[in-house]
Amino acid sequence: MLDAALNVPTPVNEPVLGYGPGSPEKARLKAALERISKETVEIPCVIGGERVTTGRLEPVVMPHRHRHVLGHFHCADADVAERAVRAAADARREWATMRWEDRAAVFLRAAELLATTWRDTLNAATMAGQSKTAHQAEIDAACELIDFWRFNVHFADQLYRQQPISSPGVWNQTDLRPLEGFTLALTPFNFTAIAGNLPTASALMGNTVIWKPSESQMVAAWHTYRLLEEAGLPPGVINFVPGFGHELAPMFVDHPDFAALHFTGSTEVFRSLWKRTAANLDRYKSFPRLVGETGGKDFIVAHPSADPQAVATAIVRGAFEFQGQKCSAASRVYVARSVWAQIEDELIATIDALKVGDVADFSNFMGAVIKQAAFDRHAAAIAEARETPGMAIRAGGQTDGREGWFVRPTLITTDDPGVRLMRDELFGPIVTVHVYPDAAWSEMLRVVDATSPYALTGAVFARDRGAIVEASGALRHAAGNFYVNDKPTGAVVGQQPFGGARASGTDDKAGSALNLLRFVAARTIKETFVPPTDWRYPFLREA
Repeated sequence: MLDAALNVPTPVNEPVLGYGPGSPEKARLKAALERISKETVEIPCVIGGERVTTGRLEPVVMPHRHRHVLGHFHCADADVAERAVRAAADARREWATMRWEDRAAVFLRAAELLATTWRDTLNAATMAGQSKTAHQAEIDAACELIDFWRFNVHFADQLYRQQPISSPGVWNQTDLRPLEGFTLALTPFNFTAIAGNLPTASALMGNTVIWKPSESQMVAAWHTYRLLEEAGLPPGVINFVPGFGHELAPMFVDHPDFAALHFTGSTEVFRSLWKRTAANLDRYKSFPRLVGETGGKDFIVAHPSADPQAVATAIVRGAFEFQGQKCSAASRVYVARSVWAQIEDELIATIDALKVGDVADFSNFMGAVIKQAAFDRHAAAIAEARETPGMAIRAGGQTDGREGWFVRPTLITTDDPGVRLMRDELFGPIVTVHVYPDAAWSEMLRVVDATSPYALTGAVFARDRGAIVEASGALRHAAGNFYVNDKPTGAVVGQQPFGGARASGTDDKAGSALNLLRFVAARTIKETFVPPTDWRYPFLREA
């Protein structure tokens, strides 16, 4: 053991590779994508470091070629779930008492492996399994996950260094303890980085974890777990438990050792888990910490002074990158009539020209949506728009599920800003635009704030500083991540901590020290060097 006050490496954001024509990274990625596509991987549970198979196999397919099976995963059952809880408890004894710098070293090594020898594998697995383009995979599976692992170590260092003052003769300390019990990490399909961050953020702070990845993200999740093993993660610290959330989550939430939930997914599922936790409060050792980032109905609002081309670019990128399957994706837009008149025709033409198809073809801007249920939901929303008076399909509107679950990027206009497609999350490549009179700016801000129950991201476009100030105040609670003259997507770890409130979650800001604080319990220690030996205070004496 070292007797030293260590300085952790200063983090910097991982540079994004361009994958331009003839570049070595493009050649490597294409080779990795071909290799991943030819494999049919069998994904086990991993409990206490041991590979466990259950025999109940479920397929993982390419969204853009849904007859192509990338692998199968073994669904965990009740026995595996109980073994995972025991394994987490066993691992906790050593992991929680390890110097925090030794825990940090695992994730710093994981970041370095991902930046070098594992980059192409994780990017290719994300492209094949989640239908991300090369750029979308690079900023997610490589850069953002590397950033999470490096910056979380930096944030943990800051937290551990925050100590109270001490008066003469006294030494005061703060001990940030791991929680008593296990953390349940339920991770989403859409971001490999989120899937890697949710279990490891809690583990960094000394907790042991049960990780249930999304069944639609299982291939990239499996490679992420293998990477962590190579980085030196001890057995049982993170237990990999594939399966279906509605079967497994209740088993873990009902367990007396359930200490925390780290969740990204739908608002409805998070609410159901919160209710189940509340019903179990009498059986827990401590009140569980519930950390959730859920849905979004993210907005762009353009003032009459906005730069028209900046607004149009933000709509295309903000709404349609990764098929709109980002919690932060723009899905409702409010544009001043004078601005709309300048962008309408060109925007429609641009959207209609976007290429959609197999992400192995690097000329495609979009891939397929994640699964049949999502495809059906988007097709129904487009049909609803066609049938609703005052709404019109202005671009896209086509769907084709024969080879892959393809939904064309779709732009809809509506006369009524209160229609369902301006309120409800669709999580797909559909954006609805309401054009408002230039003079109705203040009124429109009130509409933006009140229309949807969510409050995740939003963007205001204006060159008039007064309009920006007014929007920032009026929409203060409407978005946890608020953008001025930029699209509402693309938060960077260390620069824009991510999360929202209202129906969008607990706003615990992934990519910041605030998030890590939720997975520790603070203990205050006061040591008095020379304690008093006489119980009497001076005021008791008369003379």
